[in-house]
Amino acid sequence: MVRSRSSWLSAALLALAVLLGLAGPAPAATSPPRTGSPGSTGSSVAETVAAMQPGWNLGNTLDATGPDETSWGNPRVTRAQLSAIRDQGFRSVRVPVTWSRHQGPAPGYTIDPAQLARVTEVAGWALEEGLYVMVNVHHDSWQWIMEMPSRPDAVLERFVATYEQIAAAFRDAPPELLLESVNEPFFEGSSGDAENAELLHRLNAAFVSVVRDSGGVNATRPLVLSTLHASSEQERLDELAASLATLDDPALVATVHFYGYWPFSVNVAGHTRFDEVTRQDLIDTFDRVHDTFTARGVPVIVGEYGLLGFDRGTETVQQGEKLKFFAFLGQYARQKRLTTMLWDNGQHFDRTAGRWRDPALFRQISTSWSVDSATGSTDQVFVPATGTPAEATVGLDLAGTEVTAVRHGADALAPGGDYVLSGDGLTLTADTLARLTADRPHGVAAVLSVEFARGAPWDVHIIRYEMPQPADATGTTAGFAVPVAFRGDRLATMEAVYADGGNAGPHDWTPFKEFGAAFSPDYAGERITLTPEFFDEIRDGSTVRLTFHFWSGHTREYTLTRSGTTVTGTAGG
Repeated sequence: MVRSRSSWLSAALLALAVLLGLAGPAPAATSPPRTGSPGSTGSSVAETVAAMQPGWNLGNTLDATGPDETSWGNPRVTRAQLSAIRDQGFRSVRVPVTWSRHQGPAPGYTIDPAQLARVTEVAGWALEEGLYVMVNVHHDSWQWIMEMPSRPDAVLERFVATYEQIAAAFRDAPPELLLESVNEPFFEGSSGDAENAELLHRLNAAFVSVVRDSGGVNATRPLVLSTLHASSEQERLDELAASLATLDDPALVATVHFYGYWPFSVNVAGHTRFDEVTRQDLIDTFDRVHDTFTARGVPVIVGEYGLLGFDRGTETVQQGEKLKFFAFLGQYARQKRLTTMLWDNGQHFDRTAGRWRDPALFRQISTSWSVDSATGSTDQVFVPATGTPAEATVGLDLAGTEVTAVRHGADALAPGGDYVLSGDGLTLTADTLARLTADRPHGVAAVLSVEFARGAPWDVHIIRYEMPQPADATGTTAGFAVPVAFRGDRLATMEAVYADGGNAGPHDWTPFKEFGAAFSPDYAGERITLTPEFFDEIRDGSTVRLTFHFWSGHTREYTLTRSGTTVTGTAGG
């Protein structure tokens, strides 16, 4: 298999070198063995998609809209990076590609041969490393494809020309390479759902026709079609199901994206926890996708998954809560036979250092690929810095396993003395908490690892704290910082209401503002920053009462007064 992938890459790069004028005529191309290709004696398309689990996105790289693949801050792709991803346990890589900046004008819409060669090279490296690969048309969706309602013929002409070139480049690539029609398609200025569905079907039908007609391995290659917006709403799923039925091609794959229940995903409206509402949203989504496609023989790739708040920072959602989200996502995706591809724009795997920026998060994600892990009701136990600590209980969702040990570093805590297990509760004794926090500074004093008979351990952070103390300040609407002595505590969310009634700031349907968008804590700098976007939605001449909610359970009040661009803040008001 690796040998055939390698021979294809060499032939493809030679052919592209001819286009660039760097080599003589290429020899006649020969198709590699179709081991595992849909329709052959190898695996079915469903087996191919199953073999792709788990997958990873090479995000913000070849899909960047700047002059080259480094323009969004990621390093140039190397084969070593792809090898490292394979070594992390991934079996497939999605390669998002934005083509428009590297494409000439009508009527040819010629893709720069150097760019096409680069995409081919990266895909070829991944194939040679034993990974399945999915290449797509990415941000073109909002750059020109969305104009289809007003320019239907021109957009379709360009779309067809684009795929004629992509299909030719990958005509004889091994069947482990998949092509995805378009990322998160949508249409601006359409008349509504019916026209959207019709336009998307036209695009997908053209995509399938162009690729199939190009021959070679493309005649049976798995092709991936998205719902409108990559949405998992039942209406969107039904539209794609109807389109697939019309196309009647046995090697088609459905794809959607999933970023969780939106208020939890971005931490707005007080949804700070992976609660039953957020859990049920995931269940309902995966059930719909399974029932519409997987149960009816159409394999599904969740082409991107994660949390939307990660675009602002991975701390937008509290660590323990996001660990529970990813643990359950992996567990339920296995139950519903969905292949998942982690969205990573450089925020997760450090492609230069070759390591995970948050090893605990990856441990939870990777464990979920094969087994269910126990989780805790929290990964934080707050211990007051003054007085005698009280015992603390962490609820456990054991997921069918059992606790085997509780460790502090290399030391095992004593059951019955340092902690007590009772049903699904782990109680840390007062003496244990006093010992772990004695003479320690504010903040994390100790990390306990709860180990189980199977699955990932659950870390519990023992935090020594005192009541946070905001202070008075003056500033402007261009950026206002509330001085805060956090003293070990952590900010969960913030409410904003006008003194005369009503919700203040963005998202005025809720008093709880969006973490990282309206406000953001800076623990090292001891401040909470209120953004210009927050003040854009604050009435001039108004007084706003803020309530800061901390993970210890404490709240602190703060009063803002705006006069023009001047802002005055008063603690405790």
